[in-house]
Amino acid sequence: MTPERRDFLLRAPPPVLVGGAIALIPVPEGLKPQAWYYFALFAAVIVGVATEPIPPGAIGLAGVVIAAMSGLVFKNPTQAVNWALSGFGQPTIWLIFGAYVLSVGYEKTGLGKRIALLLIRRFGSSTLGLGYAITLTDLAIAPFTPSNTARSAGTIYPVIRNIPGLYGSEPGPTARRIGGYLMYVALCATCVTSSMFPTALAPNILAVLLIAETVGVTIPWIDWVTGFLPVGILLLVGMPALVHWIYPPQITGVATAPVWASDELRQLGPMRRIEWLMLSGTLLVIALWIGGSRYTDATTAALLGVVLLVVRGVVSWDDILANRRAWDTVMWVTMASGLVHVEFVPWAAATIKPLVVSLSLPVAVVFLVAVFFFVHYLFATISGHATALLPLFLVVAVNVPGLSAKGWALALAYTFGLMGILTPYATGPSPVYYGCGYVSRAEFWILGFVVGSVFLGTYLLIGVPWLVWRSF
Repeated sequence: MTPERRDFLLRAPPPVLVGGAIALIPVPEGLKPQAWYYFALFAAVIVGVATEPIPPGAIGLAGVVIAAMSGLVFKNPTQAVNWALSGFGQPTIWLIFGAYVLSVGYEKTGLGKRIALLLIRRFGSSTLGLGYAITLTDLAIAPFTPSNTARSAGTIYPVIRNIPGLYGSEPGPTARRIGGYLMYVALCATCVTSSMFPTALAPNILAVLLIAETVGVTIPWIDWVTGFLPVGILLLVGMPALVHWIYPPQITGVATAPVWASDELRQLGPMRRIEWLMLSGTLLVIALWIGGSRYTDATTAALLGVVLLVVRGVVSWDDILANRRAWDTVMWVTMASGLVHVEFVPWAAATIKPLVVSLSLPVAVVFLVAVFFFVHYLFATISGHATALLPLFLVVAVNVPGLSAKGWALALAYTFGLMGILTPYATGPSPVYYGCGYVSRAEFWILGFVVGSVFLGTYLLIGVPWLVWRSF
């Protein structure tokens, strides 16, 4: 038996067992049988994404096909296939598509690496300065990079990985000299910036769509950004110093880092035409996202950016066709909409609603947001978390008076980036920074809980009151 076959046989049973076990449980009172069986299928898909016997997108597609052919969502075959393909007609899906293509161009042209080196040259004379340089680098790329894996693990990590070795800091006994601090700051930074912009994390865009489907609320790009701005600024300013305090490096001065960055920039040479084209295209798209709502919507602006990049030769059509993450999201959106169509979400909300509606607004916010945040320990992907729980929590939350539906939606959705700090598998870049060897297993878990608690506490104390004030 080949290792691949053995691996498949180990990973395949859990989703089948979970789905089968749920399906065998008697249908709860007040719920239609097909809704319960759809939930069993949905749970199997979620577990399958965690164990990955086959690629996650294929698991989602399998779930959609099974639901459509078995009539769990719609009995009529025409209605069933229309539902199965409905994700492709969602404008938000095409926004994800456009933003991913922009991120490909950013990485392919080398513009992301150039910005990282420029910031290190400017701020890298101390360890703390390097922490802020890494944070600013992530912030500079985040608005138009919906994959934090591409942004942090693919663009920033390859650059900063070169720095610790200059000071004899390697994975193992010397990791704490400087390497551990730099790697963990980079992960913290991408978690914060991932919450700041709807286009900084693919699950954020998925959340916008789920919010619209569940409670009928539209979240414009600028509203998302301004709603999180106070918390984002505070965390970006304080986070590098906080990590420097709770996880201090042994070396605090890195005088040769700017010299190294200057040498790297000298080898890169002046900005090439393709970098200027990439920069101008992305700035145009961001300008339209921020101030062009009177003339076009965010999806059209992103697609305009794609067209410009292709016409100018910055990205190729093959780059676009290879953009599989955007197509995977279609399956997630379709599966999530099925929970609403079979009326499982309203039933679940009605079941737990009595536990929440009697609470005061402050207690309800703390309870719902904290549970929503820390339950991510059980998830290996933020997309899976969003798909499984956001509609349910939203339906419950909007019944608590004192905060608008839009306020509740943002209060929950803003946590998706921040919760990526909790575990070594919480978000895309986490396995990269965990696997680099600079932060030990025990340190990673302890820091995840401590920093995650600080993130959540800051958000509850600053961000939620800001949302409540803005909702009136």
